[in-house]
Amino acid sequence: MSGTVAGTFEAAREGVETGESRRLISADKVEGTAVFNREGERLGTVEDVMLDKISGRVAFAVMSFGGFLGIGEQYHPLPWSTLNYDVQLGGYVVDMTREQLSGAPSYAAGSDVDLNDDTYGKRVYDYYKAPYWNAGI
Repeated sequence: MSGTVAGTFEAAREGVETGESRRLISADKVEGTAVFNREGERLGTVEDVMLDKISGRVAFAVMSFGGFLGIGEQYHPLPWSTLNYDVQLGGYVVDMTREQLSGAPSYAAGSDVDLNDDTYGKRVYDYYKAPYWNAGI
């Protein structure tokens, strides 16, 4: 079936069943993926992916950073556009040092940060010098 419409459909269906294809990946497979800096140093793990319900765009990848065994861990919303997947590392790469990440907008587990707040979202995007995804701002 290779090279036919049926073969293409079959390959796409297999991708859906495994949660991943050549270009697409399901959100549950993104969660738990490592995040590295340009030097290959592991910075944290993608804990969640936040989607804009209206546009369908990925707004943030929420990365856990710091702490030990979950104690003192901070969560950093990263603009999706700042993440680049590296096949060799098997994770996402951000162009940030550990020190730059320490100064980035973040929140602790259980805090009442509102990722829906456009002011907070814009502050996050401004910190990373990324174009803000919400056209309303």
